[in-house]
Amino acid sequence: MTRLAHALDAGAIALPENGTIAVIDPPVGYDLSALPHDRVQVATSFKPAFDTFKSAGFEVDVVVPEGVALSVVVAGKSKSRTRGHIAMAALSVAPIVVDGDKTVGIDSLYRDLKGKGDLTPAFAKAHGKVFQISPGPALLEWLPQPGEVEGFRTWPGVFSEGGIDKGSAFLANTLPVLKGRVADLGSGWGYLADSALRASPAITELHLVEADAHAGACGRDNVKDPRALHHWADATVWAPDAQVDIVITNPPFHVGRSADPGLGQAFIAAAARILQPKGALWLVANRQLPYEGSLDANFREVDEVKSDPAFKIFHARKPRTR
Repeated sequence: MTRLAHALDAGAIALPENGTIAVIDPPVGYDLSALPHDRVQVATSFKPAFDTFKSAGFEVDVVVPEGVALSVVVAGKSKSRTRGHIAMAALSVAPIVVDGDKTVGIDSLYRDLKGKGDLTPAFAKAHGKVFQISPGPALLEWLPQPGEVEGFRTWPGVFSEGGIDKGSAFLANTLPVLKGRVADLGSGWGYLADSALRASPAITELHLVEADAHAGACGRDNVKDPRALHHWADATVWAPDAQVDIVITNPPFHVGRSADPGLGQAFIAAAARILQPKGALWLVANRQLPYEGSLDANFREVDEVKSDPAFKIFHARKPRTR
């Protein structure tokens, strides 16, 4: 039984008898069985979650819907994104249920919401809390606004929203001149791809592959080079129309606030799958991440070409899938 189901069963929160229930930003695996399936509309910008809930028969959109009877906001690791989702839900002028783990700061979020509407007592269960708020006008102060980093557009909650990621900058400054067909797996708001395109006129096309629709939208604004091709897709399963010559990547490695090397390892396997037989991967990673075994398993030639106290860069060639 989920925390949300326990809260409903205990009467800590209540569902409206009629109308649409928006569920905002649920992660893959979030259990919606406590809600009436035919009244649920899921809003998520994360492509794997979008595909999962759509396959389960839910109505799904990237945009947070308005005019609903109730919103359920699932708190995530990004405080700015969660706040933005609550504010967008407040546009419906309907009750908002917030569900989140302690690991994503649900206690501080509850404190931040005091005075911004009629807030119920928090229902604690399974290392997290559920509560409900009838939104007041003060919540609209949290409506998300685009940001800017050195001339690049960003958005609340996207990776490195407040500055150029040091790992990406380290890789951008290490890459040789590239040529041919290139893919940037996990391209974010486009810094690495933009750097590569500016430095390498012999690139014929560069695919920016990003699972977060908000980051991808920023990437479209930031990288307007005609050689850039933008894809809202899960990089671990995305496939180009033809094999690429080079993959560049600064792969994600977090689920919530916990490090998960399996994500980066999946990116390595995906790179090997989409590269042509003599293709090459350029990857930057935090020093502590154990990617060497995955690189050796997927490529015949692997070198750590550069490192500093925080990062290491690998150049891997000749994928073993060929």
